[in-house]
Amino acid sequence: MKTIKLNNGVEVPVLGFGTFQITDPEEAEDAVRNAIQAGYRHIDTAQSYGNEGAVGRGIATSGVDRKELFVTTKIWVENTSYKGVMSSFQRSLDRVGLDYMDLLLLHQPYNDTFGAWRALEELQKQGKVRAIGVSNFSVEQAVNLAEFNDVTPQVNQIEINPFQQQTENIQALRDEGISLEAWAPFAEGKHDIFSNPVLTKIGDKYGKSVAQVILRWLVEQDIVVLAKSVKPERMRQNLDIFDFELSDDDKAQIATLNDGESQFFSHADPKMIKWMAGRRLEV
Repeated sequence: MKTIKLNNGVEVPVLGFGTFQITDPEEAEDAVRNAIQAGYRHIDTAQSYGNEGAVGRGIATSGVDRKELFVTTKIWVENTSYKGVMSSFQRSLDRVGLDYMDLLLLHQPYNDTFGAWRALEELQKQGKVRAIGVSNFSVEQAVNLAEFNDVTPQVNQIEINPFQQQTENIQALRDEGISLEAWAPFAEGKHDIFSNPVLTKIGDKYGKSVAQVILRWLVEQDIVVLAKSVKPERMRQNLDIFDFELSDDDKAQIATLNDGESQFFSHADPKMIKWMAGRRLEV
């Protein structure tokens, strides 16, 4: 598996298995176990997903040594403060059943992000977290955090897909030494992405699916990508992207699909900020 080296030297498997919206405990446990057995070594969860415990059970029953795995979780908005991180992170560790986390992210750029970031820095110094970062932060928010603290985020996990390519933001973050992770690489199926004629034609040329073309497009940009499926055959297919390369013409065609807007919602929308502020976790 190809890896991406972060600004602190930690290496991340470029293909990660995402667990967002896999809420049934048994299904989540089976999915994580099957993903690891299929070949995934990077598992991504979050406090707000409500499945950290199931993810931990899937890891524990996978038959793969924990040291071979890269595991990520994220701090939810209500816990985004110094005290909130320090208390909730231990609960996350206990739920997943691990002694340390490979990557810990602030899930959203709201609440006391500076206090929370100081807590992440401390956890990293203590060896409880190997790498720290953010998710859904704009370039300005990420740079602000970096400039007024000791540690520059190692990662920013943001929406990246053919319809929301974020080319300028990706380069701006890289200029700051921040690596990229892509969530929703398939735009959660919006706009019939799996039947898109541009992506289908490229896939047909290489004998690959639209999903494989998208994953390859991201990997060739050195972007860590999180793909989700509960079907073992699809998991294996999503890993099978290292035997072909996209041409410059392929990439130019994919570039025409960019509309430059989120396929979900704006993180600058006050209504969304209020919704996140009011959302309380059950665990």
